[in-house]
Amino acid sequence: MLENNHKDMSVLSDDEFRMKFRNWLETTYPDEWKNPVVFRLHGAEETRWLRMLYDGGFRCPGWPRKYGGMGLGLRKQLIYHEELERIGAARNVDTGATLLGATIIRHGTDAQKQKYLPEVLNGDCLWCQGFSEPNAGSDLASLKTTAVLDGDEYVINGTKIWTTMAPFSHKIFLLARTDMNAPRPQQGISMLIVDDMKQEGMIVRSITNLNGEAEFAQVFFDDVRIPATNVIYKVNKGWDVAKAMLGDERIFIGSPSLANQTFTVLEELISQMGKETDELFKAEVAKAFCDLNDLRALFAQVCDAAIRGVADGKTYSTIKVQASETFKRISDTLINVAQEYGASVGHPDLDGFEKDILAFFLIARPSTIYGGASEVQKTIIARDIFGPLAKR
Repeated sequence: MLENNHKDMSVLSDDEFRMKFRNWLETTYPDEWKNPVVFRLHGAEETRWLRMLYDGGFRCPGWPRKYGGMGLGLRKQLIYHEELERIGAARNVDTGATLLGATIIRHGTDAQKQKYLPEVLNGDCLWCQGFSEPNAGSDLASLKTTAVLDGDEYVINGTKIWTTMAPFSHKIFLLARTDMNAPRPQQGISMLIVDDMKQEGMIVRSITNLNGEAEFAQVFFDDVRIPATNVIYKVNKGWDVAKAMLGDERIFIGSPSLANQTFTVLEELISQMGKETDELFKAEVAKAFCDLNDLRALFAQVCDAAIRGVADGKTYSTIKVQASETFKRISDTLINVAQEYGASVGHPDLDGFEKDILAFFLIARPSTIYGGASEVQKTIIARDIFGPLAKR
Protein backbone atom coordinates (compact mmCIF):
# COMPACT_ATOMS: atom_id res chain seq x y z
CA MET A 1 0.00 0.00 0.00
CA LEU A 2 1.17 3.55 -0.77
CA GLU A 3 -0.97 5.34 1.84
CA ASN A 4 0.88 7.94 3.94
CA ASN A 5 0.71 6.78 7.57
CA HIS A 6 2.12 10.03 9.00
CA LYS A 7 -0.09 12.76 10.43
CA ASP A 8 -2.10 14.68 7.83
CA MET A 9 -0.45 18.10 7.77
CA SER A 10 -2.85 19.51 5.20
CA VAL A 11 -5.31 20.14 8.07
CA LEU A 12 -2.84 22.41 9.89
CA SER A 13 -3.01 26.17 9.49
CA ASP A 14 -0.31 27.68 7.30
CA ASP A 15 1.53 29.03 10.36
CA GLU A 16 1.28 25.70 12.18
CA PHE A 17 2.67 23.84 9.20
CA ARG A 18 5.47 26.36 8.77
CA MET A 19 6.60 25.99 12.38
CA LYS A 20 6.32 22.19 12.32
CA PHE A 21 8.52 21.89 9.24
CA ARG A 22 10.90 24.61 10.48
CA ASN A 23 11.41 22.85 13.81
CA TRP A 24 12.01 19.53 12.07
CA LEU A 25 14.58 21.09 9.74
CA GLU A 26 16.39 22.85 12.58
CA THR A 27 16.83 19.61 14.50
CA THR A 28 17.43 17.31 11.52
CA TYR A 29 19.10 19.07 8.61
CA PRO A 30 22.87 18.38 8.48
CA ASP A 31 25.04 21.45 9.10
CA GLU A 32 27.52 20.38 6.44
CA TRP A 33 24.87 20.79 3.74
CA LYS A 34 23.82 24.33 4.66
CA ASN A 35 24.46 27.30 2.37
CA PRO A 36 26.57 25.47 -0.20
CA VAL A 37 28.03 27.09 -3.29
CA VAL A 38 27.54 23.77 -5.09
CA PHE A 39 23.79 23.86 -5.06
CA ARG A 40 22.86 20.22 -5.61
CA LEU A 41 23.04 17.04 -3.60
CA HIS A 42 23.64 13.94 -5.67
CA GLY A 43 24.23 10.23 -5.36
CA ALA A 44 24.48 8.89 -1.80
CA GLU A 45 23.90 12.35 -0.30
CA GLU A 46 20.65 12.79 -2.21
CA THR A 47 19.49 9.29 -1.26
CA ARG A 48 20.24 10.05 2.39
CA TRP A 49 18.26 13.31 2.28
CA LEU A 50 15.24 11.77 0.55
CA ARG A 51 15.18 8.98 3.13
CA MET A 52 15.30 11.55 5.95
CA LEU A 53 12.31 13.37 4.45
CA TYR A 54 10.47 10.07 4.01
CA ASP A 55 11.10 8.92 7.58
CA GLY A 56 10.07 12.32 8.93
CA GLY A 57 6.80 12.43 6.98
CA PHE A 58 7.89 15.34 4.77
CA ARG A 59 8.36 13.55 1.45
CA CYS A 60 6.56 14.55 -1.79
CA PRO A 61 4.50 17.51 -0.53
CA GLY A 62 2.41 17.77 -3.71
CA TRP A 63 1.51 14.09 -4.11
CA PRO A 64 -1.91 12.92 -2.87
CA ARG A 65 -1.80 11.08 0.45
CA LYS A 66 -3.24 7.93 -1.09
CA TYR A 67 -0.03 7.66 -3.11
CA GLY A 68 2.20 8.28 -0.09
CA GLY A 69 2.64 12.03 -0.45
CA MET A 70 1.73 14.82 1.95
CA GLY A 71 -1.33 15.99 0.01
CA LEU A 72 -0.52 19.68 0.47
CA GLY A 73 -2.11 22.50 -1.49
CA LEU A 74 0.08 24.91 -3.41
CA ARG A 75 0.21 27.49 -0.61
CA LYS A 76 1.73 24.99 1.83
CA GLN A 77 4.04 23.67 -0.88
CA LEU A 78 5.39 27.19 -1.26
CA ILE A 79 5.86 27.42 2.52
CA TYR A 80 7.72 24.09 2.34
CA HIS A 81 10.20 25.54 -0.17
CA GLU A 82 10.48 28.82 1.73
CA GLU A 83 11.57 26.95 4.85
CA LEU A 84 14.15 24.94 2.93
CA GLU A 85 15.53 28.20 1.60
CA ARG A 86 15.44 29.80 5.05
CA ILE A 87 17.67 27.11 6.58
CA GLY A 88 20.06 27.25 3.64
CA ALA A 89 19.30 23.77 2.37
CA ALA A 90 21.26 22.43 -0.57
CA ARG A 91 19.13 21.87 -3.64
CA ASN A 92 18.47 18.41 -4.96
CA VAL A 93 16.98 17.73 -8.36
CA ASP A 94 14.62 14.94 -7.19
CA THR A 95 13.45 14.28 -10.74
CA GLY A 96 11.69 11.11 -9.63
CA ALA A 97 9.27 12.97 -7.37
CA THR A 98 8.81 16.33 -9.05
CA LEU A 99 8.53 15.13 -12.64
CA LEU A 100 8.15 11.38 -13.04
CA GLY A 101 6.09 10.63 -9.93
CA ALA A 102 3.56 13.37 -10.55
CA THR A 103 3.25 12.20 -14.17
CA ILE A 104 2.69 8.54 -13.24
CA ILE A 105 0.07 9.57 -10.69
CA ARG A 106 -1.72 11.51 -13.42
CA HIS A 107 -1.17 9.27 -16.45
CA GLY A 108 0.38 5.97 -15.34
CA THR A 109 -1.20 2.53 -15.13
CA ASP A 110 -1.97 0.91 -11.78
CA ALA A 111 0.97 -1.43 -12.32
CA GLN A 112 3.32 1.52 -12.93
CA LYS A 113 2.08 3.26 -9.79
CA GLN A 114 2.68 0.15 -7.67
CA LYS A 115 6.12 -0.43 -9.18
CA TYR A 116 7.64 3.03 -9.33
CA LEU A 117 6.04 5.28 -6.72
CA PRO A 118 7.27 3.43 -3.59
CA GLU A 119 10.91 3.50 -4.69
CA VAL A 120 10.63 7.21 -5.50
CA LEU A 121 9.07 7.91 -2.10
CA ASN A 122 11.69 6.16 0.01
CA GLY A 123 14.61 7.52 -2.02
CA ASP A 124 15.95 4.12 -3.02
CA CYS A 125 15.85 4.97 -6.73
CA LEU A 126 17.24 8.13 -8.33
CA TRP A 127 15.91 9.17 -11.73
CA CYS A 128 17.05 11.31 -14.63
CA GLN A 129 15.16 12.79 -17.56
CA GLY A 130 16.18 12.08 -21.17
CA PHE A 131 14.71 14.85 -23.30
CA SER A 132 17.39 17.01 -24.97
CA GLU A 133 19.49 15.67 -27.83
CA PRO A 134 22.54 17.05 -29.66
CA ASN A 135 20.28 18.59 -32.33
CA ALA A 136 17.05 18.81 -30.35
CA GLY A 137 17.29 21.06 -27.33
CA SER A 138 14.93 23.99 -27.45
CA ASP A 139 13.33 22.45 -30.56
CA LEU A 140 12.58 19.22 -28.74
CA ALA A 141 10.05 18.00 -31.33
CA SER A 142 12.92 17.39 -33.76
CA LEU A 143 14.36 14.61 -31.59
CA LYS A 144 15.85 11.62 -33.42
CA THR A 145 15.98 8.87 -30.76
CA THR A 146 13.70 6.03 -31.86
CA ALA A 147 11.80 3.26 -30.08
CA VAL A 148 10.68 0.50 -32.44
CA LEU A 149 8.17 -2.13 -31.31
CA ASP A 150 9.53 -5.68 -31.58
CA GLY A 151 7.00 -8.17 -30.19
CA ASP A 152 6.31 -7.18 -26.61
CA GLU A 153 9.39 -4.95 -26.35
CA TYR A 154 10.55 -1.57 -27.62
CA VAL A 155 14.08 -1.30 -29.01
CA ILE A 156 15.61 2.12 -28.35
CA ASN A 157 18.39 3.70 -30.41
CA GLY A 158 19.78 7.21 -30.21
CA THR A 159 21.38 9.59 -27.76
CA LYS A 160 20.41 12.17 -25.15
CA ILE A 161 22.59 15.02 -23.93
CA TRP A 162 22.79 17.41 -20.98
CA THR A 163 21.01 14.73 -18.95
CA THR A 164 21.13 16.12 -15.42
CA MET A 165 22.38 13.71 -12.74
CA ALA A 166 22.57 10.79 -15.18
CA PRO A 167 25.94 9.70 -13.72
CA PHE A 168 24.23 9.18 -10.34
CA SER A 169 20.84 7.84 -11.49
CA HIS A 170 19.48 4.32 -11.46
CA LYS A 171 16.71 4.80 -14.04
CA ILE A 172 15.71 7.17 -16.82
CA PHE A 173 12.48 8.26 -18.46
CA LEU A 174 12.81 9.62 -21.97
CA LEU A 175 11.07 10.80 -25.09
CA ALA A 176 11.57 8.75 -28.26
CA ARG A 177 10.01 8.67 -31.70
CA THR A 178 7.65 5.70 -32.04
CA ASP A 179 5.94 6.74 -35.30
CA MET A 180 8.38 7.82 -37.97
CA ASN A 181 5.54 8.63 -40.39
CA ALA A 182 3.40 10.89 -38.20
CA PRO A 183 2.14 13.99 -40.09
CA ARG A 184 3.52 16.34 -37.41
CA PRO A 185 6.74 15.71 -35.43
CA GLN A 186 4.99 16.07 -32.07
CA GLN A 187 2.45 13.36 -32.94
CA GLY A 188 4.91 10.48 -33.21
CA ILE A 189 6.64 10.78 -29.81
CA SER A 190 6.17 8.53 -26.76
CA MET A 191 7.45 8.70 -23.21
CA LEU A 192 9.15 5.53 -22.00
CA ILE A 193 10.98 4.17 -18.94
CA VAL A 194 14.32 2.36 -18.90
CA ASP A 195 14.58 0.44 -15.63
CA ASP A 196 18.35 0.09 -15.45
CA MET A 197 20.90 2.70 -16.50
CA LYS A 198 23.54 -0.06 -16.60
CA GLN A 199 21.69 -2.52 -18.81
CA GLU A 200 23.16 -3.80 -22.04
CA GLY A 201 23.34 -1.15 -24.75
CA MET A 202 23.44 1.81 -22.34
CA ILE A 203 26.47 4.10 -22.10
CA VAL A 204 26.57 7.14 -19.80
CA ARG A 205 29.37 9.56 -20.62
CA SER A 206 29.84 12.31 -18.02
CA ILE A 207 30.08 15.96 -19.05
CA THR A 208 31.99 18.31 -16.76
CA ASN A 209 30.35 21.72 -16.44
CA LEU A 210 32.05 25.12 -16.20
CA ASN A 211 32.34 24.79 -12.43
CA GLY A 212 34.16 21.47 -12.69
CA GLU A 213 31.20 19.30 -11.66
CA ALA A 214 30.32 16.14 -13.59
CA GLU A 215 26.57 16.32 -13.02
CA PHE A 216 25.58 16.18 -16.70
CA ALA A 217 26.02 13.37 -19.19
CA GLN A 218 25.44 12.21 -22.72
CA VAL A 219 23.47 8.96 -22.67
CA PHE A 220 23.72 6.52 -25.57
CA PHE A 221 21.12 3.86 -26.43
CA ASP A 222 22.26 1.01 -28.67
CA ASP A 223 19.45 -1.54 -29.19
CA VAL A 224 18.26 -1.06 -25.60
CA ARG A 225 15.24 -3.27 -24.97
CA ILE A 226 12.42 -2.41 -22.59
CA PRO A 227 8.98 -3.96 -22.02
CA ALA A 228 6.17 -2.42 -24.08
CA THR A 229 4.39 -1.82 -20.76
CA ASN A 230 7.03 0.84 -19.95
CA VAL A 231 5.22 3.42 -22.09
CA ILE A 232 3.75 6.20 -19.94
CA TYR A 233 0.17 7.11 -20.91
CA LYS A 234 -0.37 6.25 -24.59
CA VAL A 235 1.87 5.44 -27.53
CA ASN A 236 2.57 8.56 -29.63
CA LYS A 237 1.12 10.84 -26.91
CA GLY A 238 4.39 11.57 -25.15
CA TRP A 239 4.48 15.18 -26.30
CA ASP A 240 1.28 15.97 -24.43
CA VAL A 241 2.65 14.32 -21.28
CA ALA A 242 5.96 16.19 -21.55
CA LYS A 243 4.27 19.59 -21.88
CA ALA A 244 2.25 18.99 -18.72
CA MET A 245 5.32 17.63 -16.92
CA LEU A 246 7.49 20.67 -17.66
CA GLY A 247 4.71 23.02 -16.62
CA ASP A 248 4.71 21.44 -13.15
CA GLU A 249 8.29 22.49 -12.43
CA ARG A 250 8.27 26.03 -13.78
CA ILE A 251 6.89 27.87 -10.75
CA PHE A 252 9.64 26.51 -8.52
CA ILE A 253 12.35 27.14 -11.13
CA GLY A 254 11.14 30.76 -10.93
CA SER A 255 11.97 31.01 -7.23
CA PRO A 256 14.28 33.90 -6.27
CA SER A 257 16.33 31.59 -4.00
CA LEU A 258 19.51 31.51 -6.11
CA ALA A 259 19.42 35.27 -6.66
CA ASN A 260 18.83 35.74 -2.92
CA GLN A 261 21.81 33.60 -2.01
CA THR A 262 24.08 35.37 -4.48
CA PHE A 263 23.02 38.80 -3.22
CA THR A 264 23.77 37.75 0.37
CA VAL A 265 27.29 36.77 -0.71
CA LEU A 266 27.59 40.11 -2.53
CA GLU A 267 26.78 41.98 0.70
CA GLU A 268 29.28 39.87 2.65
CA LEU A 269 31.97 40.58 0.07
CA ILE A 270 31.38 44.35 0.15
CA SER A 271 31.72 44.29 3.94
CA GLN A 272 34.82 42.09 3.88
CA MET A 273 36.52 44.40 1.37
CA GLY A 274 35.59 47.51 3.40
CA LYS A 275 33.82 49.07 0.42
CA GLU A 276 30.48 49.95 2.06
CA THR A 277 30.99 53.69 1.40
CA ASP A 278 32.48 53.40 -2.09
CA GLU A 279 30.03 55.20 -4.39
CA LEU A 280 30.69 52.96 -7.39
CA PHE A 281 30.09 49.78 -5.41
CA LYS A 282 27.04 51.28 -3.70
CA ALA A 283 25.47 51.95 -7.09
CA GLU A 284 26.17 48.37 -8.23
CA VAL A 285 24.66 46.89 -5.07
CA ALA A 286 21.65 49.22 -5.22
CA LYS A 287 20.83 48.08 -8.76
CA ALA A 288 21.17 44.42 -7.75
CA PHE A 289 18.96 45.06 -4.72
CA CYS A 290 16.24 46.62 -6.92
CA ASP A 291 16.43 43.73 -9.41
CA LEU A 292 16.12 41.20 -6.59
CA ASN A 293 13.13 42.91 -5.01
CA ASP A 294 11.41 43.18 -8.40
CA LEU A 295 11.86 39.41 -8.75
CA ARG A 296 10.55 38.76 -5.24
CA ALA A 297 7.45 40.84 -5.92
CA LEU A 298 6.83 39.14 -9.27
CA PHE A 299 7.27 35.69 -7.73
CA ALA A 300 4.74 36.57 -5.03
CA GLN A 301 2.25 37.65 -7.70
CA VAL A 302 2.80 34.47 -9.73
CA CYS A 303 2.38 32.30 -6.63
CA ASP A 304 -0.84 34.10 -5.79
CA ALA A 305 -2.13 33.58 -9.33
CA ALA A 306 -1.18 29.88 -9.21
CA ILE A 307 -2.96 29.42 -5.87
CA ARG A 308 -6.09 31.02 -7.36
CA GLY A 309 -5.77 28.83 -10.45
CA VAL A 310 -5.40 31.69 -12.93
CA ALA A 311 -1.70 31.38 -13.83
CA ASP A 312 -1.11 30.49 -17.48
CA GLY A 313 1.82 29.56 -19.71
CA LYS A 314 3.11 33.09 -20.28
CA THR A 315 2.96 33.74 -16.53
CA TYR A 316 5.31 30.83 -15.81
CA SER A 317 7.51 31.79 -18.73
CA THR A 318 7.80 35.34 -17.39
CA ILE A 319 8.88 34.30 -13.90
CA LYS A 320 11.32 31.74 -15.29
CA VAL A 321 13.01 34.38 -17.48
CA GLN A 322 13.12 36.91 -14.66
CA ALA A 323 14.54 34.44 -12.13
CA SER A 324 17.35 33.15 -14.33
CA GLU A 325 18.26 36.56 -15.78
CA THR A 326 18.29 38.20 -12.32
CA PHE A 327 20.47 35.43 -10.92
CA LYS A 328 22.86 35.92 -13.83
CA ARG A 329 22.97 39.73 -13.45
CA ILE A 330 23.65 39.57 -9.71
CA SER A 331 26.41 37.02 -10.26
CA ASP A 332 27.89 39.44 -12.82
CA THR A 333 27.78 42.19 -10.19
CA LEU A 334 29.49 39.87 -7.70
CA ILE A 335 32.37 39.33 -10.13
CA ASN A 336 32.66 43.07 -10.89
CA VAL A 337 32.74 44.02 -7.22
CA ALA A 338 35.29 41.30 -6.44
CA GLN A 339 37.71 42.84 -8.95
CA GLU A 340 40.93 40.78 -9.03
CA TYR A 341 39.47 38.26 -6.57
CA GLY A 342 36.65 37.42 -8.97
CA ALA A 343 38.83 35.26 -11.20
CA SER A 344 40.21 33.16 -8.33
CA VAL A 345 39.36 29.47 -8.40
CA GLY A 346 38.16 28.43 -4.94
CA HIS A 347 38.07 30.79 -1.99
CA PRO A 348 39.67 34.21 -2.68
CA ASP A 349 42.60 35.38 -0.57
CA LEU A 350 40.43 37.45 1.78
CA ASP A 351 40.66 36.82 5.50
CA GLY A 352 37.46 35.28 6.84
CA PHE A 353 35.70 35.11 3.46
CA GLU A 354 35.04 31.48 2.50
CA LYS A 355 32.73 31.71 -0.52
CA ASP A 356 33.80 30.67 -4.00
CA ILE A 357 32.93 33.82 -5.96
CA LEU A 358 33.76 32.41 -9.37
CA ALA A 359 31.50 29.39 -8.75
CA PHE A 360 28.43 31.62 -8.48
CA PHE A 361 29.30 33.26 -11.78
CA LEU A 362 29.85 29.92 -13.54
CA ILE A 363 26.74 28.26 -12.10
CA ALA A 364 24.59 31.21 -13.21
CA ARG A 365 25.53 30.85 -16.89
CA PRO A 366 23.37 27.80 -17.70
CA SER A 367 20.43 29.03 -15.60
CA THR A 368 19.17 30.89 -18.66
CA ILE A 369 19.03 27.57 -20.55
CA TYR A 370 17.81 24.78 -18.27
CA GLY A 371 14.09 24.47 -17.62
CA GLY A 372 13.41 26.39 -20.83
CA ALA A 373 15.89 28.73 -22.53
CA SER A 374 15.22 32.45 -22.07
CA GLU A 375 14.86 32.96 -25.83
CA VAL A 376 12.19 30.26 -26.04
CA GLN A 377 10.34 31.64 -23.02
CA LYS A 378 10.35 35.13 -24.54
CA THR A 379 8.90 33.69 -27.75
CA ILE A 380 6.09 32.06 -25.77
CA ILE A 381 5.35 35.40 -24.09
CA ALA A 382 5.45 37.30 -27.39
CA ARG A 383 3.15 34.86 -29.17
CA ASP A 384 0.65 35.06 -26.33
CA ILE A 385 0.60 38.85 -26.55
CA PHE A 386 0.97 39.43 -30.30
CA GLY A 387 -0.36 36.19 -31.73
CA PRO A 388 1.18 33.14 -33.44
CA LEU A 389 2.94 35.23 -36.11
CA ALA A 390 5.23 36.89 -33.55
CA LYS A 391 8.86 36.47 -34.56
CA ARG A 392 11.80 35.75 -32.30
